[in-house]
Amino acid sequence: MNAYPARLESRLDPKLSRWLWLVKWLLLIPHFISLFFLSIAFALVTVMAFFAILVTGRYPRSLFDFNVGVLRWGWRVSYYGYSALGTDRYPPFTLGVVPEYPATLEVEYPERLSRGLVLVKWWLLAIPHYVITGVFVGGGTWLASRSGDWEWGGGGLVGLLVLVAAVILAVTGSYPRPLLDFILGMNRWVLRLIAYAGLMTDTYPPFRLDMGESDPGVPSATQTNPTPSPLVPPAAQPQPM
Repeated sequence: MNAYPARLESRLDPKLSRWLWLVKWLLLIPHFISLFFLSIAFALVTVMAFFAILVTGRYPRSLFDFNVGVLRWGWRVSYYGYSALGTDRYPPFTLGVVPEYPATLEVEYPERLSRGLVLVKWWLLAIPHYVITGVFVGGGTWLASRSGDWEWGGGGLVGLLVLVAAVILAVTGSYPRPLLDFILGMNRWVLRLIAYAGLMTDTYPPFRLDMGESDPGVPSATQTNPTPSPLVPPAAQPQPM
């Protein structure tokens, strides 16, 4: 399975506080203020990119990197907050890559983009996905795709399931991983839509709920650095004569 150009990864904290989720909304106020202004900048940059792509067929790299940074920041806040509650590690205030943080996001830079698709993909072609993700994050999906922060799109199914996970966490002290996998699949679908509608890729988002912490098509650490099987003996070394 080929990886989609927009990829969302996460790691569930091995130990989560039972009650911290009750006050995370308060702790995240500085991030909400920052993301409010960053979302406005995201929308303005997308408009500038629209005209650049229409004329040149390219998304200016500096604008692209900025908008990916906004998405990256928003995903870290969402994973800490009420789009997942998957970590208690406070998100950093940065647009840059933080590999050690348990929530990461990447979007591949496209060398060329279609001048024709830029006119229709963000509204006409994306309509089926707006309908589906509207169930996931509420009725504000279109606005979320324009601002780059889907956590502001409303509650929806994601909000309901995160609330269920929070109650289970409070009672049992553990986060049910199958529930997190499903929540991450919905978040991943929303991210792909944001990247497509935000003009960052011409690859149409698949109608597929890719659940789990790792994005399908991205090799895991065990795949990239496989350990030798103990059942296979090492190659025989030639003996000196």
